[in-house]
Amino acid sequence: MISCEPKQDEVAEQKSFPFQLPKEKPNMPLSRAMERNYDNYLAPRPEDNELYTQFKYTELKGFDYNNHDGTISRRDPSKVIFENGKYYVWYTHRETPTPPQGAKKCNDTIPSSDWDLCDIYYATSIDGFTWEEEGVAVPRPPKPNVGWRSVATTDILKWKGKYYLYYQGFMEASGLRGDDCPVAVSYADSPDGPWTAANQIVIPNGPKGAWDQYSIHDPYPLVYNDKIYLYYKSDFDGKPNLVRMQGVATADNPLGPFTKSPLNPVLNSGHETTLFPFKTGIAALTIRDGNEHYTIQYAEDGVNFEIAAIVSDLMPNAGGPFIPDAFTNTKDGRGITWGISHFTNVTTWSENHAILTRFDCDLSQDVNDPQMKKSHIYYRPEDYYRQGLSKQQRERIAAENQKLQNN
Repeated sequence: MISCEPKQDEVAEQKSFPFQLPKEKPNMPLSRAMERNYDNYLAPRPEDNELYTQFKYTELKGFDYNNHDGTISRRDPSKVIFENGKYYVWYTHRETPTPPQGAKKCNDTIPSSDWDLCDIYYATSIDGFTWEEEGVAVPRPPKPNVGWRSVATTDILKWKGKYYLYYQGFMEASGLRGDDCPVAVSYADSPDGPWTAANQIVIPNGPKGAWDQYSIHDPYPLVYNDKIYLYYKSDFDGKPNLVRMQGVATADNPLGPFTKSPLNPVLNSGHETTLFPFKTGIAALTIRDGNEHYTIQYAEDGVNFEIAAIVSDLMPNAGGPFIPDAFTNTKDGRGITWGISHFTNVTTWSENHAILTRFDCDLSQDVNDPQMKKSHIYYRPEDYYRQGLSKQQRERIAAENQKLQNN
């Protein structure tokens, strides 16, 4: 009788994956999943991955929203910077007689969207939790200057002792034809202003047929490789829904000219732009939208991004982190631990407005917070039930059940 059992020496030669997860990739045959675990991420365990984190949120003090009736909105905060012994943040500010009414009902005082008829305001803080609104930084300029309808979604650059605010300059109410708007800029000698509008388009829309032919959204500057790297988002396709991806343009001068990367889009996902220097490259929070949403990505060259971590669905919307080395041309980016973002679904859509909030995380080489490195979040049943079926979906299911019963 011939035995089918392997011989003892053959068993000894077979290598099983070890019980103790190796910190380095083992020299043995691996599945594609295990290959990815070592090749695609900064560490084989999320707890050891410096670009993995959870996000925690804290309500901010110091901002009034008129009892959340939709007439006051604050959204799309810039990066946070520390100057003059305090933190600064800039943001889109809307204060209108009514909440947004849509493109067909808007006029010179009634907004079409939450980012229509806006100015750019700023606030300061000693501790990052309680803020004092300092007022308008960049108002809407007179017509026909860039941004006469609305200035929104700003971000800050410090370059050679001066400060620059980049923002979307709307030339018509949002929703009439899309969110068509180029990038404009204002500059100042102090973060407190006064700000001087350059009254020019800094980064134009792309040519007809290009992915960014209609919009350059969320301008987001960093200093990297001795240049200004200005990342931005564009909306395109629209079959049936818009696709959102991100590109980058570089310049030697804050006022341009900016040269768009020939590899644009450089991120295939993400609703907003949130990036920071990390080690020798650039890391990006890929927030919502696209095949690679809810990931943190990394590009050694600031252009060719790869997924470095998959994180929870509680990523900050329109996150503006505090990045101490955002403008230092660092060759060893230290990462981030907190910032300001916004919530949009505060009450109901009839009272549509956004509020600013604080997020905290551990995406830093200098912090080790085990609570931020947990790999899951426990949700209560009511959190799941809030994502319940629509009336149309229930009707479809009822019809399918009836069809089965009739058969």
